[in-house]
Amino acid sequence: MVKRVSVAAAGGAMLAGVAGAAFAQEQVGSGSDVDVNVTIEDIDEGVLAMSVAGTTATLVEDGSTGTVRQFTGDLPTVTVTDTRSADEIPDGAFWWVEGTASSFTGDAGQEPIGAENLGWSPSLADDGSGAVAVGPDVSPALDADGAPNNVGLQGQELLAMALTSEEAIGSWEAGATLTLQVPADVEPGSYSSTLTLSLFE
Repeated sequence: MVKRVSVAAAGGAMLAGVAGAAFAQEQVGSGSDVDVNVTIEDIDEGVLAMSVAGTTATLVEDGSTGTVRQFTGDLPTVTVTDTRSADEIPDGAFWWVEGTASSFTGDAGQEPIGAENLGWSPSLADDGSGAVAVGPDVSPALDADGAPNNVGLQGQELLAMALTSEEAIGSWEAGATLTLQVPADVEPGSYSSTLTLSLFE
């Protein structure tokens, strides 16, 4: 093993010396050009797709009381794009985006925090056409004022939906304010959850 390391080190030194010598010389000839070509075919059919502008949402403490600690943050922008023509969309079709969260797990073995403690308030960058509707607020389980919709994101909850796909051709952006509420005596530490977003039609 020692021999191999020594040879590698010597080889590196030699390469460095060659490179230094090359820079000291003049270019030979005028050089050669290489043309790089690509053909981009026309897309025959449009697509319905979703993208999310980020993979992380960080919650910070905001609005805590003596009995409930509250943490809020923003969901990365969710964009749904439909490039299909009206003829490519099945009759009566409509799309929607759902979200569901896993329990928060601690980095030091703390007791998990259930997904029912995480809620959201969806929002939509609407063009005024009314073609896409925003989902309802879902409150954390500890928010009694949010009843009966204080079930958190433990199930599939609606972020946004197109009333009909044919009327919602184009791009649409949705977001949400996330709210986590936990008891005041929750064990301190770092926790993480996975919020899964899915597009259906």
